[in-house]
Amino acid sequence: MGMTKLKKDIKAFGVFSIASGAMISSGIFILPGLAFSRVGPALFLSYLLAGILGLIGILSMIELATAMPKAGGDYYFINKSFGPLIGSVSGFLGWFALSLKSSFAIFGISKIIYLYSGIDPLISGLVLCLLFVVLNIVGAKEAASFQIVMVLALLAIMIIYIISGVPRINRENFGMIGEIDINNIFITSGFIFISFGGLLKVANISEEVSNPKRNLPLGMIASIAVVTVLYVLMVIIMTGTLDAEVFGNSLTPVADSAKITLGSFGYNIILLASVLAFFTTANAGVMAASRYPLALSADHLIPPFIGRVHPGTGTPVPAILLTGILIYLSLLLPLETLVKAASTVILSSYVLTNLSVIVFRESKLTNYAPSYRAPFYPWLQILAVLLFSFFIVDLGLASIEISVSLFLIGFFTYLIYGRRKAGRESALIYLMRRVVDAQLVNETIEDEFREIIIDRDNIEQDNFDRLLKTAKILDIEGRFDFPTLLKLVSRDIARDTDMSEEEIRRRFEKRQEADNTALTSFLAIPHIVIEGKDKMFMYVIRSRDGIRFTEKQNSVNAIFLLGGTKDVRVLHLKTIAAIASLISQPHFEKRWREAEGEASLKNLLLVNERRRYH
Repeated sequence: MGMTKLKKDIKAFGVFSIASGAMISSGIFILPGLAFSRVGPALFLSYLLAGILGLIGILSMIELATAMPKAGGDYYFINKSFGPLIGSVSGFLGWFALSLKSSFAIFGISKIIYLYSGIDPLISGLVLCLLFVVLNIVGAKEAASFQIVMVLALLAIMIIYIISGVPRINRENFGMIGEIDINNIFITSGFIFISFGGLLKVANISEEVSNPKRNLPLGMIASIAVVTVLYVLMVIIMTGTLDAEVFGNSLTPVADSAKITLGSFGYNIILLASVLAFFTTANAGVMAASRYPLALSADHLIPPFIGRVHPGTGTPVPAILLTGILIYLSLLLPLETLVKAASTVILSSYVLTNLSVIVFRESKLTNYAPSYRAPFYPWLQILAVLLFSFFIVDLGLASIEISVSLFLIGFFTYLIYGRRKAGRESALIYLMRRVVDAQLVNETIEDEFREIIIDRDNIEQDNFDRLLKTAKILDIEGRFDFPTLLKLVSRDIARDTDMSEEEIRRRFEKRQEADNTALTSFLAIPHIVIEGKDKMFMYVIRSRDGIRFTEKQNSVNAIFLLGGTKDVRVLHLKTIAAIASLISQPHFEKRWREAEGEASLKNLLLVNERRRYH
């Protein structure tokens, strides 16, 4: 096993299935009875409102996921927004939360197995944990395919239930709806909001999504839209077919309703649907939860062996195994309070991801380039933060206390291990730079985001790209001639080539005298042959006021200084051809002049659609 990249095998329908499977569970098969006692026949409005709130929250998540389709999802975004300490804590919180919710789903399946076979839930729970662990180790594509089959079966059963129930609706059951308090509808939507919480975790597997620019927004938005409609329709059927007293006291309202509309067959088919729902939640949970330790290890916040990806399966085997162990151990704990705590963590993730969008946008990072941007910025994000903060408080003190305990685990892990290893920047530092001092940061996070864009957009890299990554990018002001420019850069070039400054200047000046290297009034490519073997350097210089090469070319803005040994002459020629291809792109000169700084210039050179020379 090594640090192999994750395979990009998940399509748009796979994203839809993982998101839907993570959402459809106890939130519709158990929770409606408890919620009905709070709001009565207006319950379907609470589900509709909760779905709208989920969409509001998820729009910022989609923006972040398309900008940074990386394993770890909300952990990765929060880490890059607020730094490794908050990132470590959020990573551990998310890992535990999703593992506990997966454990709850496995617990539900185990209880059903116990009712029909008498097998100890801890034994069947162990078998189920092993099943989901093996399935996810085999590959994300296989796990997603399994998820698609289960979700299709589950959706089919839900649709059958809705169609069969419409003719049996008793309109009189909705007679009291006009007397319902609007505030009560809103508060109940917060109570059942966890039904939509699983959607947030799809971002955890975003690194394994093919064409994430298209498939992530399409799959996630389609999922919450479809699930919201199904939830609302199912709640209408339940309300219209069940007596109010029966509905308010039922822990199996869908099955009770199906018994009325479809008889004993309906009861059994809904029982099958609930099993499928628990299966999809558990499978999606193992897949998403295991990406937290993978991301934490990639950032050196926990030991690196945990994040190793198997080269054959393309899956993070140690992270999946560790997650499976955590899920099984959770079966030994009182789950009700822990699941509520998991809900608190999920809501906290909504708060932090919306804050992250604000931090990233205001930091003005050049390479923060989401293919989807959440609308109504920043009012949508501010509204989401306020709403989800209210829901967290409404969940109660006990769940917050357990979340604080998990917070402390993440905090002390960072202090003991991660603090010594972590050295990456956050967008918050860039935001601070805007009001403090540009010397506080370097371009580490810009480089990291640039690599994410290249990977996200499947931009093939050639030798010119690799040379650019190590090239010096200079953004200078002042109008002067070519010999003066050489004096500015010759010391650095001398250090890179083991040649004297005088010799470097002499060779460049001799080359310029022999043949003018200013190809146009905009571009110059001075290049020389240097001593040694297998060496090449490049300095990319933007002169805002222009460099004088000749009387005619007296304001050259783009200068590519090249040097290479004789044995790399082919690479030397390909580099010149790559520069020519780059410069010929539409609007390149305008974008070059308007770029805000060295990071923007490097981004312009590396992230483009020029011809690659292999």
